[in-house]
Parts: sequence; C-alpha cells; structure tokens
Amino acid sequence: MRIYRSQRHTASPLLGFFVALCCSLLLSSCQSPDTPPTPLSNPNDQSLPSVMTPDWGIAATLIAMGYPPVAMGDKPFYREWVGKPSIPDTTLDVGTRYQPNPEMFSQLDLDMVIDNAFYQHLHPMYGDLPIHSIELTSPNKVATWEDFIEPTLKLGEYVRHPQAAQAYLDRSQQKIAQAGQTFRARHPHIKKLAVVQFADSNNLRMFSYNSLFHPALEVMGLQLVALADGNQWGFAPIMLGELAQLDDDTCLVVVEPLSNLLKLELQDSLVWQRLGYSFDGDQQSAGKGRCVTLLPATWNNSGVASMNVLADRLTNVTFVGNTDL
Repeated sequence: MRIYRSQRHTASPLLGFFVALCCSLLLSSCQSPDTPPTPLSNPNDQSLPSVMTPDWGIAATLIAMGYPPVAMGDKPFYREWVGKPSIPDTTLDVGTRYQPNPEMFSQLDLDMVIDNAFYQHLHPMYGDLPIHSIELTSPNKVATWEDFIEPTLKLGEYVRHPQAAQAYLDRSQQKIAQAGQTFRARHPHIKKLAVVQFADSNNLRMFSYNSLFHPALEVMGLQLVALADGNQWGFAPIMLGELAQLDDDTCLVVVEPLSNLLKLELQDSLVWQRLGYSFDGDQQSAGKGRCVTLLPATWNNSGVASMNVLADRLTNVTFVGNTDL
C-alpha cells in the first residue's frame, strides 16, 4: 500500500485562501477542544508535507492543529492512553512506537519524519528522509506556558504552516482559561489538585511541577500540588501511603486507565481506607471522605494538545468526598 497526494485544485489560489480562512474563523468559535481545527490551507495541496511520527504527542499536536500525520505508531493504544484529539481514519498504523514495522514503513510515500530523542534509535530506518526532532516537554524544573510555545511553533514550521500553529496556541490558551472559569464556577472551593496515576495498588506516578499539568492548571486559575520534583517525563514515583502528606484542602485527581481489578484492590487496601479516599459515589452525598475524582486518560507528553484535553475533561469530572474545602 502506498500513499499518494492528490493533484492541486485549479481554482484561484487567492479565492481559495479567503474561502478557507472565512470557514476556519466561523468554525473555530463552535469547535470543542477535542475537535481538530479546519486547516487554513487546502489539505490536498501538494505543498502540505507528508509526515510520519512514531510519537503520540507529536501526532496529537498535528491532529489538533488540523494537519494529521499520514502514519504513526501504536494507533490502537493511543485511543486508550491519549484518547483525544481523535485520530482520523486516514492516518495509518505502522506498528509499535518504539519499533515500527520496516516493511510497512517502506511502503509509505513520505516527505519527512518528526520525532523526539526517545526515538533516535530508529533514524537508520528512515534512510535519506529529512528528520526533525522536537520535544513537547518543559526543560525547566517548573514548567510554564511559555515553554510550550517554541516547540509548537517549530512544529508549524515543519508542516509549512506556522500561522496555523500560532492560531492554535492563541485558541488553546483562551479555551483553557475559559475551562478554568467553568471549573471554578462549578467547584468554587476546590483550588488545589494533586494528579497521580496508579501503576499498581501501592505504586503511583505523581505528576510534578515540570509536567504540563502545572501550566495547564495555572492558566485555569488552579494550583498543582506535588510531593517531589519530577523526572524527565514530569512525574515522581511515590508509594500509596505518601498521599497522607497532602493537605486536607487538596483534591486528588487519579488519571485513568484504572482497571476494575485495581479498584477492588484499593477498596481492600487498609492504607487506602486510612487515607480516607473512596470512589464510592454514596460518600459524595454525605460529604464524607477526602476529595477525589477519576480523570479520563490524559497523556502527559502531548504539549498543548494534552493541556486542552485536561482542561476540557476537568470541567466534566465528578468529585467524590468533601469538596467544601
């Protein structure tokens, strides 16, 4: 199977540009954070490069900007771990992210590969294709919104549409701020959030200040709470009992996936019980227990794309326990 780009349209380029621009402006006001924006240019234009990326974060950002890659890695698992923005059917799966299928890759008609340092071992497979590497994470101990501007703009340059990247940044910052207003209106007493993900019933990843959760919550007018500095992926490994160090005015956000088996193990865990957390909705009505919620899968390495998803999903979660903090 080989992907070929379609021929250019013969309509006036100037007329086409203004029609596409007007459509984009009209649609942008009603799109949800999970809906990729309409590209400012014709997606069938041969000037649009054909891109493959093994990385979920880069794929998510390209999709959110309106320029999805023609191929990516681990497409089925993306739906479980990243979820949004949704991958279009036209994007092919070339196997695992860490080791794509060479035969499938060889059948692609590509202009470039965009990846990051994690996939450097794959470079020999790409032959003479141009390779661009980009990091959608913060290099600093405390991540800020500004840390994600440059790599997002670079990504726009690689697909030859820097104006789309800037528009995406502006639109995203506005939507995240609006999501924060909605959240604070629904939960006026919740201001501090600790974000974790379970590896098993006793081992967790706590997302720290160098993760994208920090600038996203900051734009929302909320505060991230962490117990330790994060590693290069933005989290610190902790034990379940360490959650006792969180102040009573901090709500716990548990990022899915969280299997039913793991939920049962937590229910039987004396440590979990003594911490005062419960996913049982009955405690919500009584206002008992510590404040906690389950957050649908939100990938920590997708830059601004993940910040949009985080903000949107936080406004729709249900907090269990005492929220009158």
